[in-house]
Amino acid sequence: MKKHLLLSLIMALAPVKSLLAADQNVPYVSSVHAFADTTLHASLPQDIQKQGFIVAGTNPNTPPTTFYQADNKTLAGREIDIVSAVAERLGLAVHWRDTGGFDNIIPGLKSGRYDVAAANIDATQQRLKQVDFVGYYNASKLALIARKDAELGPFHQFSELCGQTVGAGAGTSQVTRLQTASEQCKAAGKSAITIPIFPDRPAGVQAVISGRVPMFFGPYEGLRYQVSQVKPLALAGELTIEDTIVSLALPKASPLEKPVQAALNSLIADGTYQKILDKWQIGFGAVKHAGLNQEVAR
Repeated sequence: MKKHLLLSLIMALAPVKSLLAADQNVPYVSSVHAFADTTLHASLPQDIQKQGFIVAGTNPNTPPTTFYQADNKTLAGREIDIVSAVAERLGLAVHWRDTGGFDNIIPGLKSGRYDVAAANIDATQQRLKQVDFVGYYNASKLALIARKDAELGPFHQFSELCGQTVGAGAGTSQVTRLQTASEQCKAAGKSAITIPIFPDRPAGVQAVISGRVPMFFGPYEGLRYQVSQVKPLALAGELTIEDTIVSLALPKASPLEKPVQAALNSLIADGTYQKILDKWQIGFGAVKHAGLNQEVAR
């Protein structure tokens, strides 16, 4: 019975692999809509105005960020609502694509496959060398999860993780943060942090459930949701870092940067932006201004 329960939980968390090719549109749903601004539409490049849509890439992972609904084919989440509202404010449609993995996002932007990408992307100085950013969410709150019966934590400082094993998702800033913390542990004469790296967040969560790894580290809002849905899981810690801004990523020097930034700031000003965050119960991460590139990269 326990084996079947565990299997059911793992299946519930397993990432749904899109059956659609990377260059095909993925259905989506957004319940918060925005009116079109003719002035902002006129600021768009002529080719985009004529085309009438932008192509957005995302890595469906877990609620409330971006995920597939129960039908396993329709996208929903904070990222979907934000980009869809931006497109509507600009008088455009949005065509969503599944990038097939977080590590595929930057290459997809650089190759021109996507006009914009939204997948809980932290704006970092390293990434800024390859893509540009329009910031829109303060993700300074991170979390650790573990099995309840492991009774781990609560941890509130990286220094408390010395000697622990903590998983993280490939290509994420959480890996870098844990690696930096591990070096600091060793410099202080303490044991290093063991950092198993998983292809994505659901794979790491599954590893915690099955007992293959004691803890997993990631965005607070996503891991909090997992804990609310999966009874064996518990929050093992909350860590607050320096301001980390989740951003929409665009190709370097994209002519869409300024219009997208203006649209986001328009959505912030009229309250649409806050409605979206409140809908997903993550209003605590709201920003007052959508910054560009060096304004948001850390």
